[in-house]
Amino acid sequence: MYHQVDLNENAGLIISTEKLEAQFEFLAENGYHSYHLSKLIQLRELTGKKNIVITFDDGYVNQLEYAYPLLQKYNLKATFFIPLKYIGGEDTWNSPASPVMDQEALNSLDPTVVELAYHSYEHKKYTELSPEQIEIDTRKAFEVVSENALSFGPYLAYPYGKFPRKDPERTWFFQQLQKNHFQYGLRIGNRLNIFPFKDPFEIQRIDIKGEYSLSRFKRKIRYGKLF
Repeated sequence: MYHQVDLNENAGLIISTEKLEAQFEFLAENGYHSYHLSKLIQLRELTGKKNIVITFDDGYVNQLEYAYPLLQKYNLKATFFIPLKYIGGEDTWNSPASPVMDQEALNSLDPTVVELAYHSYEHKKYTELSPEQIEIDTRKAFEVVSENALSFGPYLAYPYGKFPRKDPERTWFFQQLQKNHFQYGLRIGNRLNIFPFKDPFEIQRIDIKGEYSLSRFKRKIRYGKLF
């Protein structure tokens, strides 16, 4: 799981192009097979043990400028999760704010390299929204995708990795995802997943921070959460 990409900075959710390229180069040279989620839906099993899904959250312009060319260079696939309220604008959860890709930029991405998917409409924690607010947020996200003629897969990355953990809220939330035809829901968790996914609405992602060394990156994608 990645967020912002910068020419030089490595801190928290920002990774430099140098470090990102080193990680992508490692994946490519060591036989990792990257998948789009749309491909996983069609499969019952994976060949080999080096299988990975690369994701970028928030749809930043810097992902288009810096991550996209590296994905092309190393023949890797990725899913970009987009908060629909902010396309063509700026995020409101970082300071300073960062620009988010507009409709033209999103449609310019080669779908064989990048698939687009949902990161909610308002980028708010689902744990802090009422059922009615969640329904409204989802409806608005669908409307923006339709109005802008965007091609989005039925996959949702939960903003901040937050989703209801206890019943009855948890059961209702997952039922709503099914009702809206979502196939996968992605959290954080920092643990490896077994495929086929036992819990398709609790797919865990490995959080890659900008300050991580290449050796730490290698350990995380091999073991998941490091203690």
